[in-house]
Amino acid sequence: MNGVEADDLVRRIDGFSRQAREAVEKARSSDDVEALRIRAFGRKDGYLTACLRELPLVRPEERRRVGELANRVKRELEELIERRLTELRGQERQAGRERLDLTLPGRRPALGTVHPLTQVNDEIVRIFMGLGFSVADGPEVESDYNNFEALNIPRDHPARDMQDTFYLSAETLLRTHTSPVQIRTMKETRPPVRIICPGRVYRRDADITHSPMFHQVEGLAVDRGISMGDLKGTLEVFAREMFGERSKIRFRPSFFPFTEPSAEVDVLCFLCAGVGCRVCKSGWLEILGSGMVHPQVLRNVGYDPEAVTGWAFGMGVERIAMLKYGVDDIRLFFENDLGFLTQFV
Repeated sequence: MNGVEADDLVRRIDGFSRQAREAVEKARSSDDVEALRIRAFGRKDGYLTACLRELPLVRPEERRRVGELANRVKRELEELIERRLTELRGQERQAGRERLDLTLPGRRPALGTVHPLTQVNDEIVRIFMGLGFSVADGPEVESDYNNFEALNIPRDHPARDMQDTFYLSAETLLRTHTSPVQIRTMKETRPPVRIICPGRVYRRDADITHSPMFHQVEGLAVDRGISMGDLKGTLEVFAREMFGERSKIRFRPSFFPFTEPSAEVDVLCFLCAGVGCRVCKSGWLEILGSGMVHPQVLRNVGYDPEAVTGWAFGMGVERIAMLKYGVDDIRLFFENDLGFLTQFV
């Protein structure tokens, strides 16, 4: 490998330094100065970068002298370029203000949109209030009794397992559903009762279809002569209002400790109209659980199950929103991605 003369490399660095200083002083725009910065320090084609690559070819006893010069020139040029950039950018901003055309129409600032979960929650509340329901609310930190025992969920039931529930103490927890609001309301109110209970709930679960915090809307109707037919008719109206006039629902037998009989409710897939697609698989989409209030739950709140009956249902707001908008990952609702959220105007 051929060597490089130290004096020759020094002359080249000094020459480039003088030329660069003159060019910086004569630059008339920040773009010119940026181009000079790249010409001097660019990793691939920068002049000083290339000179430093030749340093190993200089005789060992001369390298320190040449290296100190190259680094000093690099440091001084960087400072000079930065000062000139600051000066030119200030001039360009001032010139831009002076060129302001006051006759141009104003630019509207970007406006926020209502979160899709809030939109769906408000729509659910609007539908049921139109059917004569009142909105009831309650605390998110609940007693074990209101969250479980009053709802006919015994101590050994799987829903009470620590893997499902956020316990704060032996007798307090973050509510796992909004059903405790129903218990509180029935304790304070005599029939007839007709309420919906929207709110946040918490469970130990997290994946693309589950979140440790999510939103529920539960409904309750208690009066003399309440039947499963009343429940079905109410939910049919809800499905048509939420998913369109052509919507249909079906009941499937299920089990919940606080209702008897119990049923899962499916809505006819509005993407394929029941034919079967990649979203529904079978033509139906599950939207909520429901059933007749268990007689023991009525007794726990001081009601006489021989005198009154009732039904209840519960739905996840995220589940309804995912079906309504075709969203396949629940986490998108909580990531605050404006590109995603601004679709729901």
